[in-house]
Amino acid sequence: MKNSIDTIIFDLGAVLIDWNPRYLYRKIFSTEDEVTWFLENICTHDWNERQDAGRPFEEATQELVEKFPEHEAAIRAWYGRWQETISGPIHDTVEILKQIKEQDQHRLYALTNWSAQTFPWALQQFEFLHWFEGIVVSGHEKTRKPFPEFYQILFDRYRVNPRTALFIDDSQRNIEGAQAVGLPGIRFHSPDQLKTDLIKLGVIR
Repeated sequence: MKNSIDTIIFDLGAVLIDWNPRYLYRKIFSTEDEVTWFLENICTHDWNERQDAGRPFEEATQELVEKFPEHEAAIRAWYGRWQETISGPIHDTVEILKQIKEQDQHRLYALTNWSAQTFPWALQQFEFLHWFEGIVVSGHEKTRKPFPEFYQILFDRYRVNPRTALFIDDSQRNIEGAQAVGLPGIRFHSPDQLKTDLIKLGVIR
């Protein structure tokens, strides 16, 4: 694999962009236990993934408000104050991306589970997103990782050969989804770990 990689595909959230709903809900609730309970029982990961796959915010919010009217203010904050869930770029990973770009030996793409309604803000906020030759956004495509058709959209649209590409994502589930369609992956744990892995593969020096 070391000598055949010509394309690097990055996930965005928790790899290049520091997104975490706890950043917002720590401002709303008094204790970490309250934040955890809310994210595990009200605005859950599964609920959020439906918006990543294209469901409108308004519909998603109304669904929860009807189920949990006592939590209406906190539910509406998810999208009303969405920008507060992002603390900024993960600078050391952006530096790795910059190094790959400047070496000019690999094509660069991004594959992200992200709502179509909030992604335009990210494009305005983070200049490095414009370093990619293309970005496939789940909310636009109405499907998401780890479903095979989502990876296939990138392969087909940009003529990417998965067997000469490398995918970087913080989710083991998404890495396994990529491997299932023939796309090798690195699970991201930290910028230092990623840099070490990419040096071993000869992607960066």
